[in-house]
Amino acid sequence: MNEFEKDLDYLGRLQDYYADNRCLPSYARLMSLCGFASKSAVSKLLTRLQLQGFVSRSRDGDWVPNDRFFERTLSTQPVPAGMPVSARDVGNDSFAIDHYLINRPSETMLIPVKGDSMIDAGIHPGDLAVVERRAAANVGDIVVAIVDDEFTLKTLAREAGQFVLQPANPAYPVIRPRGALEIFGVMVGLVRKYRH
Repeated sequence: MNEFEKDLDYLGRLQDYYADNRCLPSYARLMSLCGFASKSAVSKLLTRLQLQGFVSRSRDGDWVPNDRFFERTLSTQPVPAGMPVSARDVGNDSFAIDHYLINRPSETMLIPVKGDSMIDAGIHPGDLAVVERRAAANVGDIVVAIVDDEFTLKTLAREAGQFVLQPANPAYPVIRPRGALEIFGVMVGLVRKYRH
């Protein structure tokens, strides 16, 4: 294994540690994680990872993760959900989920989904709706709306010139607001975890 491949292995260990602890490990802990015999080896690793854009120094001198630290491998070959295809020549690239899902970080929030009124749109209870805060939406957008003083996640529709909220489950009725309908935000993505 060359130095670059070793560094990627060490980076993976750092990422796993960060996922569990929400901080980077101390030099002593990093020595143990990577099997290094000295803090000098840790310092050299962190410097190499800094040059590659994975970590940087804070104003206080602490090592902190950069955006590249949170990138994940993105296969260049899609996986068919139909008939199988050859698995040869599957390449990969780097991919940051935030860059893909979120255009306006300061206006974006994750909202847990409760209930099954949007199940036919592929939105299940326990999913996290990625919602961009905005007061306006287009017909057909899936929105978080405030209607009659209650929050709901539905598709914005128009009926007889009035905005309504359309569920994606025939067991639920169309919501026709008696009072004001306020758009809280538009769903721009969805996060689902299959294993808990």
